[in-house]
Amino acid sequence: MVGSGKGWTTAAAPLAVVVLAVLCGCASLWPTRAGEGDAYDAAVLADGPVAYWVMANGRGGTEPDITGSGHDGRYSGSARETGELPNGSAAATFGGEEYLEVPDAADLRPATTGVLTVEAWIRPDTLAFRDREATGYVHWLGKADNEQYEYVARMYSAGNREDRENRISGYHFNLPGGLGAGSYFQDPVSPGEWIHYVLVINRTATSDEFPNGYTKIFKDGVLRDQDDLSVDGDPIAPGPGHAPLRIGTSDFESFFEGAVGKVAIYGHELSPAQVLRHYQLMTGNEATPEAGG
Repeated sequence: MVGSGKGWTTAAAPLAVVVLAVLCGCASLWPTRAGEGDAYDAAVLADGPVAYWVMANGRGGTEPDITGSGHDGRYSGSARETGELPNGSAAATFGGEEYLEVPDAADLRPATTGVLTVEAWIRPDTLAFRDREATGYVHWLGKADNEQYEYVARMYSAGNREDRENRISGYHFNLPGGLGAGSYFQDPVSPGEWIHYVLVINRTATSDEFPNGYTKIFKDGVLRDQDDLSVDGDPIAPGPGHAPLRIGTSDFESFFEGAVGKVAIYGHELSPAQVLRHYQLMTGNEATPEAGG
């Protein structure tokens, strides 16, 4: 299975299987390793991420960064490889209190280049999370902990105190934390539904409309929101934080329940065409999705 991180190579396969594959042209008879033989992975890698985790190695304990940059992550808890993405690739399933941790590095910080893009596929398996924080949300990804707050990806739980059920968002912070600047979408969500999520943080592209730079958020290949990097008129002026990047949680105050796959970090902004192409490759749907769908 693509993304398993295990399996035969052609050289190691039994001779009979090799012969059968040659005769029938069935080169896909044996599993491929994570990141090999996957058009989606190839497209992501071609777009130049600084880190890319396919999230298919939960049982192994370590999730390799297949860019070769060395940002390998370590699982804590018993994350399982039971999530199956729309293209059939494996993904990590988190049942609460499991997470993947990646050590801090300069190219995982927005302050390094002033631009950062986070891309992932998420599948919430409940709309009422058990381990919520603050007004009723969970962080399913974040580089934010102990006054080293940089960015988080968030989903609001059913019954939250802000009337934000199903809201999925992303925020950029000053290092001490507090209120962050961010963008969101808020649509009906069904448990078990895969969602393509892309968050852009761009502190360098200033304009009259966005004098401090901006955040953008895409859902399923479509730009849904864009906001200035400020809170009530005060610019976000973050520094280089040193917290690790975690997937499944951020600072242990909340935990995601569901699957996460194909997490990529870029030190530049993906174009709308690149985002859409990734969505299309994963789903096999060449039609342009409608906003709000």
